[in-house]
Amino acid sequence: MSLAFALYRLPHTQTCIKVEGEVQEFKFCSQLSGVSGFVIAPFEIRADQPIVVIRPDRVTESVVSHSCLTSIPASHAKFGKPSSSYAIDFANFHAQLEQGMFHKIVLARCAFEPAGGGLTPEQLFYRACQLYPRLFIALVYTPQSGMWLTATPEILLDGEAGSWRTIALAGTMKLEGDALNGEGETATWSTKNIEEQRIVATYIAECLEQFTSDFREEGPRTVRAANLVHLRSDFTFTLPASNHIGDLLQALHPTPAVCGLPKREAFRFIIDNEYAPRRYYSGFMGPLNMCATVPAAPQVGYSATATHLYVSLRCMSIDAAGYHLYAGGGLLRDSQLEQEWQETEAKLETMRRLINERIS
Repeated sequence: MSLAFALYRLPHTQTCIKVEGEVQEFKFCSQLSGVSGFVIAPFEIRADQPIVVIRPDRVTESVVSHSCLTSIPASHAKFGKPSSSYAIDFANFHAQLEQGMFHKIVLARCAFEPAGGGLTPEQLFYRACQLYPRLFIALVYTPQSGMWLTATPEILLDGEAGSWRTIALAGTMKLEGDALNGEGETATWSTKNIEEQRIVATYIAECLEQFTSDFREEGPRTVRAANLVHLRSDFTFTLPASNHIGDLLQALHPTPAVCGLPKREAFRFIIDNEYAPRRYYSGFMGPLNMCATVPAAPQVGYSATATHLYVSLRCMSIDAAGYHLYAGGGLLRDSQLEQEWQETEAKLETMRRLINERIS
């Protein structure tokens, strides 16, 4: 066992929580029932890429001080043409859709940015907290996963004491010009985006029906995440017993928002054919069954209550060489190469903006 840490901030808050402790490894999401700690799970769970839980041996709390952070101007990056590796992947994935093998499949990519700028991972974390108040921000290190920073809008599972929620998040548009002053209320959605979101929402409803008859769906509605907007449906539900949490996670992960339908076949196709391995991108992370507030003297085994698990989107892994940025997009039969590439470029800007702007 080795020491690890997670530093995170929930959306629309200014409180940062740091969890430090020994790590546990798990082979299945279903094993997470009754477990307490900070979870980081990969897209594909393997022996060399396990679910890792940081035990809350030490939990501390601090407040984000925006006054000490340098103001960062909005990015006006111009996106280039699709890379050859992405174009090959797109042609391969899209051919499967045209042949009727999938209703939807998600294609992801990885972009490398060399180290530079003199910012530590912790400084990047606090910069993300400043820039993205609507998003879940987390900086995580374990020996198994390495170092990851994420700024994600997508809830996988959130709740406590039997009252729970999850969301269906799909469809993407970039905000530009005067639209950046609002919450995306003027967005007009294409048929492709509406269909993609409906696929995800239907799948989540079918998953919840396996565990509870007491759930409610609201939406879809437009929500903003950084300089992008998405379509979102909210599900609230109750569970008869908390010992089903692991089984529910097993059913939900990965959702069609990061995988596709039929789920099992899409998952295997992605693993076998995607150019860049996803690792912990499009997995999930967050506090699981952890105390909602930090006790005065945190001890191992203190009372556990709240869960805030998020899909690991808009993220990057950090190593000595630099930054490995990840993004993806859902493909349907009418998807077009150029548009899908532009969508991934827009999503990559969430992390690029953190590392490319210099501190004055």
